[in-house]
Order: sequence, then C-alpha cells, then structure tokens
Amino acid sequence: MKISLLYPSWTGDYGNISHFAKKGATWPPLGLAYLGAIAEEKGHEVRILDGESEGLSLECMVDQTSKYNPDLIGITATTPFYHIATDLASKLKQRSQTPITIGGAHITVLKEKVFNSPFDYGFIGEAEVSWSKFLDALDKNRDIKDIGGILYREQSRVKLTGPCEPVQDINSLPVPARHLLNHDNYTLGTLEGRKKMTSIMTVRGCPYKCIFCSTKVFGNDTRRRDPEKVVKEMEECVKKYSIEHFMFLDDTLTLNKKHISDICDKIIDSNLNITFEGSTRANLVDEGLIKKMRDAGLIRLSFGLESVNKDIRKTIRKQIPLESYGIANKLTNKYGIETLNSCMIGLPGETEETIRETLKYLRESKEIRQANISIAVPYPGTELYKMAKNHENGLRLVTEDFSNYRRYNAAVMQVGDLSPEDLIDLQNEAFASISLAPWRWEAIIKKFGIEGAMATVNRLMKCIDKGQNRFLTNKKLGLE
Repeated sequence: MKISLLYPSWTGDYGNISHFAKKGATWPPLGLAYLGAIAEEKGHEVRILDGESEGLSLECMVDQTSKYNPDLIGITATTPFYHIATDLASKLKQRSQTPITIGGAHITVLKEKVFNSPFDYGFIGEAEVSWSKFLDALDKNRDIKDIGGILYREQSRVKLTGPCEPVQDINSLPVPARHLLNHDNYTLGTLEGRKKMTSIMTVRGCPYKCIFCSTKVFGNDTRRRDPEKVVKEMEECVKKYSIEHFMFLDDTLTLNKKHISDICDKIIDSNLNITFEGSTRANLVDEGLIKKMRDAGLIRLSFGLESVNKDIRKTIRKQIPLESYGIANKLTNKYGIETLNSCMIGLPGETEETIRETLKYLRESKEIRQANISIAVPYPGTELYKMAKNHENGLRLVTEDFSNYRRYNAAVMQVGDLSPEDLIDLQNEAFASISLAPWRWEAIIKKFGIEGAMATVNRLMKCIDKGQNRFLTNKKLGLE
C-alpha cells in the first residue's frame, strides 16, 4: 500500500504571537515517524507531509496528497487544532474516498464524541501495536474488530473495538523514520544560536497526578528505553541528518537519575558533539547530575513552577518545595545552563493577588533568569477539565469550542472573579512585567531573533500605552 501521513499547519491560529509559536515549537512529528517506520517494515510505501514545517496551506496539502494517490491517509492532531485536522480530512474526502485515520490525545480522550464524519478510523492511546495489526488486516482484507483501540463505523454507527494494547517493551519499537522528513526545516533558537534539531523520547509514562495534565495516551506506568539504543539513535541522527540539538520529550527527564546518567555517560563516551534540552522537576536534580548532563551537552532545562501560592500548589498537586526552584536554578546557572521556569495563571483559586505573588517571586529571585506565563487550559481528560465542567473550586467552563483551548491569547474558564478576558489581559500584563527585566532581553533576541525581539517590544509598548498594567504601575505590588 501507499500511505500518506499528514501533520497540518497550526501556528497560524496563534495570531500575533504565531512568530513565537513557529520559532519555538516547529518540531518533527515524532509520532508519525514511528508509524511510518512500522509501515515501512511491513513493506509499505510511506510519505510524511508536515504542513507546519513546510508552510503548507490545507489546500496545498490536499493537492500534494491527491497527486501522491495513497491507499490510506493518516492524520494526527492535538486538542486545540483538532478542527484543522477535521477540515483537512473533509477537503480530502471531496477529492477521493481514500480511508482516513485520525490519532492523538484528543481522539483518545473524547472518542466517539469527536469521531467526525470525514474520518473512517480512529486510533485510541498508544497506536503502534494497533497500527501494525491494522495494516496487516487492511492489506489482507481481514476484519479489524479483534484489534483493540480502534474506532470505526458499521452501518453509520460508531463502534470501538475495545482498549488499545500498550507498548510494553518500548525497546521493540523501530527507530522513527526520520528519512521521511526534511530536517532542514527543523531548527530551534538557543543561547548558542539556532540549531538544527530533532525530538527524541527515552521514557513513556508519568507517575505524577498534576490536575492540568492527561496521561491517557502513555499512562502512569513508566517504561524506559535502553540507554545504548537511545544514543545509537542519536548517533544516526548526527551522521545521517547533521543534527546538532536534541529535544528530549520525556515528561520528567530526571525522573530516574540513573537512566539519564547512563545516557549522558554513553553520549560522552561516543564523543557526540551535540546539545540537548528537556523538562523536569526542580527537586529531581542535584549538582553531580547537572554537571554530568552539562558535560554531555545539556544547554537548556525547563522547570514547571506554575504558581508560588501554597494553596494553589496544593490544589494542583504540585507539591514540590518552593525553595527547590531557587536551589535548582542556582545549580543550572553555575554550570551555564539556560533555565526556563514555566508558570500558569488561571488555576483553581487564582486571583490578581496570587498572580502578584508569583510575579513578585520571579522579579525578586536573582537566580531565576527566565520565566514564562501561560494560561491554564482544561484539556479533556484532565482533572482540571472535570472541575471546570462541574463548576468546582471556583471554576466554570465557558466554552467547549476546542479551537480556543490554547495557552496564549485565549482562555476558556471563568476563575473566581476573573473572566476569560481578564485572564488574557493579565497574561499580557504579566508577560510585560517579566520581559522588561534587562537580564532577559539577550535570551529573547538569541532564541527568537530580531523579528521576535521587535514583536516583544511592540507587545510591551501596547500593554504599557494602554495604562492597564497593574503589575508595573502599582507600587503596592512590591515589584519595582
């Protein structure tokens, strides 16, 4: 069979901050590359079309897919851009009746509710096992009903074949089919300049229970890849595609310190001249590990700070001692590792005062040199979504138009007395408060370029000109 795997462009939906979205999040569609590798192992011909990295409109994607004339089409999409995938599928159906599949977290959580008419099959959860069996069944004209994790239609009725079969041994998966991607399109801004990059995953699953995260795809049980296999994959990326930088997609990079330490040892022993980054918890690092990771190529690390308010942190189950962030940032600063501290506004119990608490902490902490402010999104499948849906903890869901479920310039919850419009304004004002710190300007320029720096300045000036920034003008905040 000829198989076309599609990843539609999505950053245009971010409006005036699409520049930052594109610069910071144009990563290879690793999930499609895994599915492509499985299909190729079975002798199928595969094409991956990444509309985001190629800058393709949906019409261009339809044209190119039609010219390829595949026997099967696969599309992936996250919650806020699921409508784009649906639109793409509808346009494809107008050209031909080629079977179209959809996969990802959104269809995994909502299943029949979002299994729209253009899609013929939906893949629930980890798709590798069901995808492999599905291709065999399709190729041999066999029934798929005994393959777990697939949505399909029977006489216009939607049916689910049952739970998916998870990948118990992730070492059994083939190396992602990166040869199907144009690696010149994937670069990432760092303090060392823009680097040719790819994404890589060494652990699936997360044991934590944060209310704003969903573990519906990979689950709570963690499964680790053999460090030797990980580094061999990295070596292949360097030799074949001249990759300079790796984005580790593990939910918590240092969850198992021995695992990441062993990977770093093998990177060092292999003399790979690469850099890498990832995300972890501030209480799961120590000086020995940070030094080893730096020696192996770590140049950027992200911590999820979220809020400094103790009641909010308890509600969201982010029970990491606040002092851990100061200690962890001091360590990364000591070893020259760029560190991003991610915060959210609009969590249960949020008020202007709690936002002030977090901003005051960010402004006064000399060790925290970079921070980011997003708006909490109640993605389906999270406890936060249930709270908002049921009007719990002062939350109220105001829309289920998932195209608005974005972290920037959009909000979909009433949080106490704060309306969605209030949260958007507060995000912009908080962003201005953080970005006006001179020690953060260099990072903005190096990561997003002059265009990004000018966009930042323009955003700040608009916020200040309106005279609305309570975080910059009210001396009672103690932020000067």
